Amino acid sequence: MNKYLIFSTLLAASILSLSAADEAGFRPLFNGKDTAGWHLRHADGHKSWSVEDGVLKNTVNRGEHGTDLVTDDKFSDFTVRFEYLVPDHSNSGFYLRGRHEIQILGDYASGKPSLGGNGALYNFKAPDQFVSKPGDQWQTCEATMIGNKITVVLNGVKIHDNVECTRATGGELDGNVDQPGPILLQGDHGTVSFRNIRIKTLK
Repeated sequence: MNKYLIFSTLLAASILSLSAADEAGFRPLFNGKDTAGWHLRHADGHKSWSVEDGVLKNTVNRGEHGTDLVTDDKFSDFTVRFEYLVPDHSNSGFYLRGRHEIQILGDYASGKPSLGGNGALYNFKAPDQFVSKPGDQWQTCEATMIGNKITVVLNGVKIHDNVECTRATGGELDGNVDQPGPILLQGDHGTVSFRNIRIKTLK
């Protein structure tokens, strides 16, 4: 085995080890096969969610409204990681504790952050930087919520740093912001896909 091959092997092993350590303590919220562990916000709502090839997809045609999808479990302090694909001009959201929305918006063409833009704490705080990707590319997000403070890393860039958010941001399940709550995926506005949703509870 030559030196280059040995180096490459050791580097690959090191990367895998770091990746495994980075994911320590996380568990999947979406199993990649079905919506076990989730329920519709309204039991009689339009069933717009489907699962295919490890992707959870909400399909909302023009003139239709889908239904929000909510975890059965509730969480207090946690870090959640997920990937999403939002077509240009489509609209969704990822709610922490069912009350604080990280806006998901196909706004790549706008080129600038806003209170209602992709990655915003909806109608509360715009992202510190504009890091949206085009509608045909998967985006990665990590959000940490401890008490009433929120940190968000979108596409590898920290866009909210320990932001105090003491109120619900709109479309919330309830106003009990000091209580544990579920993860909610907004499904009533537009088409969006999610994958690799996992969470680590911090207490």
